Amino acid sequence: MSLFITFEGPEGSGKSTQARLLVEWLRDQGVPVLLTREPGGTPIGDRIRAILLHPSTQGLTPEAEVLLFSASRAQLVRQVILPFLQMGGVVICDRFADSTYAYQGYGRGLDLSTLRQITQFATEGLVPDLTFLIDVPVQVGLQRKRQGDGEDDWNRMEAEVQAYHERVRQGYLTMARSEPERWVVLDGREPVDVVQSRVREVVRERLGDRALRPRAGREPVA
Repeated sequence: MSLFITFEGPEGSGKSTQARLLVEWLRDQGVPVLLTREPGGTPIGDRIRAILLHPSTQGLTPEAEVLLFSASRAQLVRQVILPFLQMGGVVICDRFADSTYAYQGYGRGLDLSTLRQITQFATEGLVPDLTFLIDVPVQVGLQRKRQGDGEDDWNRMEAEVQAYHERVRQGYLTMARSEPERWVVLDGREPVDVVQSRVREVVRERLGDRALRPRAGREPVA
């Protein structure tokens, strides 16, 4: 039953909300599931996250940025993700290596082949089984963040110019088109419950009915 699911998307897409709702549903179905995030997910990774996202680190070079993201990822993979997958569980991660390709590759212009080599080393070649891209136009997502509708406080990455975020979004869409068997693109402008319904439908297909057994005394989630 082991399955590695990631959620990706531009800023303000609502991906973190969708990841959390999926975890709640899977737990209600009796599925062993773990929710984690990038950067972070471990004590060491959380300290790296603070450096990466703090507004005071505007002078961080793209090269240093990608290495810090990869360091956090390496810790998360070995300490959290791989052990849980090896026990047969489902891991759901809010961002993973595709964020590096989108933000540092397409967004900052770093060489994609070099990023893939770094990522291969950091992750031991781990690739998600299923990736949801919660897509929203850049202006919509950034407006959500400014209004406090996003999942986190305004941070260094979000403060980049709009052209940067446009490149990130187009990078995500390019990756999704190149691997349609792994990526599922959903419109983040749709109501939260509509998006979540589609997410659950896809996950149910991947896991199969035998893996989804509601806990005793709990009503199945529609």
